[in-house]
Amino acid sequence: MNRSQPKDDLQSYLQEARDAILLKLEGISEYDVRRPLTSTGTNLLGLVKHLTGVELGYFGQAFERPFEEPFPWLDGDAEDNADMWATEDESREEVVARYRRVWQHSDATIAALPLDALGTVPWWSEANREVTLHKILVHVTAETHRHAGHADIVRESVDGGVGYRSQGDNLPAGDATWWKEYVDRLERTARAFRTDRG
Repeated sequence: MNRSQPKDDLQSYLQEARDAILLKLEGISEYDVRRPLTSTGTNLLGLVKHLTGVELGYFGQAFERPFEEPFPWLDGDAEDNADMWATEDESREEVVARYRRVWQHSDATIAALPLDALGTVPWWSEANREVTLHKILVHVTAETHRHAGHADIVRESVDGGVGYRSQGDNLPAGDATWWKEYVDRLERTARAFRTDRG
């Protein structure tokens, strides 16, 4: 049996989530990667921009490994939610390329430090501020996968596009009729539990 290393396992799951996020931007228009599809404005390109800041904070600032590019949308005086959407002068290509550059910086931090290396997350409560690289790898991986789930739903709302690594790769191979019947069945089942019975 080939035993993997814990750091490699953690980083592999993080990369899987990063790739899943970017997959959701493929094959749709500039409008569709930007448009808000929830009542709080969740959009695909905004998720990428947000995760760029997440990695900068946790793998950069927390371990005193600054990134040389300016990120004004992360400054203390930035408007609320500035990290959750791309402005008119930020292209999809620029946002994605910046995310990939930050991955490289994060990966360099992960490679350079042992899992028990200590860091400080200044925006966490004082009791929880001191962290290890191991804890941060778990935290950022969980957060990235969480946002990948958001991206799944947002992309499906745009054009019905679904899949984990490619279009439809992790779903039953039903055609449009099968899916309609399936969704209708779920709706009928749910209605049986309506309290208003209307």
